[in-house]
Amino acid sequence: MKKIEAIIRKSKFSAVRDALHEVGVNFFSYWDVTGLGNEQEGHVYRGVSYSTSDIQRRYISIVVNDDFEAVTIKTIIDAAGTGNVGDGKIFVSDIKEAYRIRTGEKGGETLN
Repeated sequence: MKKIEAIIRKSKFSAVRDALHEVGVNFFSYWDVTGLGNEQEGHVYRGVSYSTSDIQRRYISIVVNDDFEAVTIKTIIDAAGTGNVGDGKIFVSDIKEAYRIRTGEKGGETLN
């Protein structure tokens, strides 16, 4: 099993959520997060300068079976990408085991 964590633009969350549902990823957790990016310059909006170093993003956490890793990553990249700096990052790590609390089942079947 793999844990896929993605940090994406908040404006792309709906598109990512819908795309994940289309490929069969129907359960994941998400949080609103703030991070610091590499961008050092500020922006001006209506004559007021503001810093863009604190970036509002959405953090998504998904656990999938190994054979679903590639399709999940591709779906996130396709739905979240704009081609601009700040589109986000995806991190993948191994999950040793999963348990379903209700039944005590363990393994990849608990993800369905």
